[in-house]
Amino acid sequence: MSRELDHLSRLVVSGRMSRRDFLGRAAALGVMGLSANTLLAGAAQAQAPVKGGVLKAGMVGGAATDSLDPATWASQVPYTLGRSWGEQMLEVSPAGEIEPRLAESYEASDDAKTWHFKIRKGVTFHNGKELTPDDVMATLERHADANSKSAALAFVSQFESMKVDGDYVVIQLKEANADLPYVVSDYHLMIQPNGGKDNPTEGIGTGPYKVMVNEPGVRHVGELSKNYWGSDKRGHADQIEIVVINDATARTAALQGGQVDLINRVEPKIVDLIKRVPGVEIRNVPGKGHYVFIAHCNTAPFDNNDLRLALKYAVDREEMVKKVLSGYGLIGNDMPVTKAYAMFSDDIEQRAYDPDKAAFHYKRSGHSGPVLLRTSDVAFPGAVDAAQLYQQSAAKAGITLEVKREPGDGYWSEVWNKQPFSMSYWTGRPTQDQVYSIAYLSKAEWNDTRFFRDDFDKLILSARGELDQARRKDLYRQAAVILRDEGGVIVPMFNNYIDATGTKVGGWVDDPNGELMGGHALTKCWVNA
Repeated sequence: MSRELDHLSRLVVSGRMSRRDFLGRAAALGVMGLSANTLLAGAAQAQAPVKGGVLKAGMVGGAATDSLDPATWASQVPYTLGRSWGEQMLEVSPAGEIEPRLAESYEASDDAKTWHFKIRKGVTFHNGKELTPDDVMATLERHADANSKSAALAFVSQFESMKVDGDYVVIQLKEANADLPYVVSDYHLMIQPNGGKDNPTEGIGTGPYKVMVNEPGVRHVGELSKNYWGSDKRGHADQIEIVVINDATARTAALQGGQVDLINRVEPKIVDLIKRVPGVEIRNVPGKGHYVFIAHCNTAPFDNNDLRLALKYAVDREEMVKKVLSGYGLIGNDMPVTKAYAMFSDDIEQRAYDPDKAAFHYKRSGHSGPVLLRTSDVAFPGAVDAAQLYQQSAAKAGITLEVKREPGDGYWSEVWNKQPFSMSYWTGRPTQDQVYSIAYLSKAEWNDTRFFRDDFDKLILSARGELDQARRKDLYRQAAVILRDEGGVIVPMFNNYIDATGTKVGGWVDDPNGELMGGHALTKCWVNA
């Protein structure tokens, strides 16, 4: 049986059998669920990669305002493109473990306040410059600058000092943080020559691909770097290409027609239809991503917590998961974490749709008239449908939601984090500290709900340095309750990552860190002949 399963798994990896057919055959042989998926993952990793060819992705999440500066990346196209040309010191594996990249090893002091990262030798940037520890430190310095506007500022602001000591970069923290390896794995911290201080938008890094075409909102092309240090594991295609296709129907058609090899964000409502299309494989991966309605806590009328509570009770979460996600996800509880995170407290009461409570808080808020909600097709798959469902469920509580559909191009630069009530998504982060630090600490650059609370900040910062795990869990619980009951984020659902690939794609491994294998599909997959 094992020989037959091994043969079948290799057929899947090579693109000659669909994942669905493999799981059916495995079940017939008595191998179910997780065990069968483990066999597939092992086969993908064991198969010798096919070198050469062009690997092309059709993606939503690109706009004319996109930049190659890693500090600014806020949507999927610049993030995935950045994974192809840039690398961090460390990386998070599909299993959630820390793996070395440009730092080949690291160690911490007993109090977790002093960290030594040994920088890899023999690595060159695309411009021919050799990577040095000074480049690494300069990168961290640029993002830690209070004027940098980097999305990673909330993470690196905890650094007290940095220095280069031979082959090492030494980081001294203000307070202990046992999660620092996860911090420096943040995708904004791509190592650049001289830290990107000279020109952060050049797109020069140490990754497998050199940026050859950069047309924001249209098309991006990368050419294989011949001197890439990790070519045995990544950089299999001679060329990669991202075509920005923000329209879901056009994106799906491009995959079906063979114009692209991979697409992200298949809309849940068409998954069952796509599964029946020959030559197309659905990649459905549960993760930490979540869809959100965000209200600015410092802007009227959302500066009134009764109004915020009214809007939270007015969401029918179960209906949204059923109708928008088609069951490919879980209901949310107005906080950005779930049991998928370590030290999550599962005893926090689940908020349910309650028109009576919504009406009570709405009346107590003193607000009258419509509440304007901005949305767009690019906010997340099914966002417009979700807004309309929200409009209907809120109406039963006497709340009038006015839904304004914004164009996709410019949504991330002109609406998200600008307008007081809009829709968005978060991909999740490896740890609770990162989730809270990037978007909910008062000084976070991406505090898109304008939630400014000293007591909340203190809880997160205390948890960051707490080495007693039971105490740390309790601190995170207190923070979650504050955000759930008084914050400006409404989290109706946690989504699965649903991508799709064509028959030529080999090397796929499910990765719960984000869409398209945590952004690594173009660098880790290959094109079968």
